[in-house]
Amino acid sequence: MKVVIVMPARNVERTLERTYNDIPKKIVDEIILVDNNSKDRTVEVAKSLGIRVFCHPTDRGYGGSQKSLYTEALKLGADIIIMLHPDYQYDASLSPEMIKLIATGQADCVIGSRIRTREETLAGGMPLYKYIANRTLTLIENIGTGSNLSEFHTGFRAYSRKLLETIPWQINSNNYVFDSEMLLQIIAFGFKILEVQVPTRYFKEASSPNIIESTIYGSSTLWALFRFILHKAGIKQALFTPVFVEK
Repeated sequence: MKVVIVMPARNVERTLERTYNDIPKKIVDEIILVDNNSKDRTVEVAKSLGIRVFCHPTDRGYGGSQKSLYTEALKLGADIIIMLHPDYQYDASLSPEMIKLIATGQADCVIGSRIRTREETLAGGMPLYKYIANRTLTLIENIGTGSNLSEFHTGFRAYSRKLLETIPWQINSNNYVFDSEMLLQIIAFGFKILEVQVPTRYFKEASSPNIIESTIYGSSTLWALFRFILHKAGIKQALFTPVFVEK
């Protein structure tokens, strides 16, 4: 099976090489990076590492970057696509576990969860307010969807080709809430989600939404969840409706 790692990037010149070095090259066929109008040397560093690079000349947002990445990965014939933040917050060496779960048919989506115990997560540097917000939102999402995930808000995920060819991610937001919409869509379409535990790594160079961005993200996530609930109640929402293409 062809494995492609995709990385949505913006101003990650200080962490990109460390992230790349952790990727197990023997089981990954291609690495793609979309640069979302960075103001530093992200593109130069990526090219020096031999990463396939696509550039957004204007800021298309975090979700917009993922749309470009999944489009390119599918064009390359990827069977398994791993979305990895290139800010070194996630341990890319755990990718083989995620790949195995999809390749063996045990899951259609695998997420790298940073939430094991409060002590471990906070010791890894996650700010207390982010931990509380993460746990609160995840609890609400679990209740609203009938799921039992330990974290809905991770930037380390693996998807099967079938999943990406089924859910209408193309109409999702171009902003941070793209990730929440993706998981809600995956649940709505009945795909199997499994989790792999990953260490928490927060540090100065790692990218992270500020309080204002986090607040907007939280409220947008709750709105997406409300739409999910409406859809399940019979009030159809485009976000959770299959797109049929005439052949």
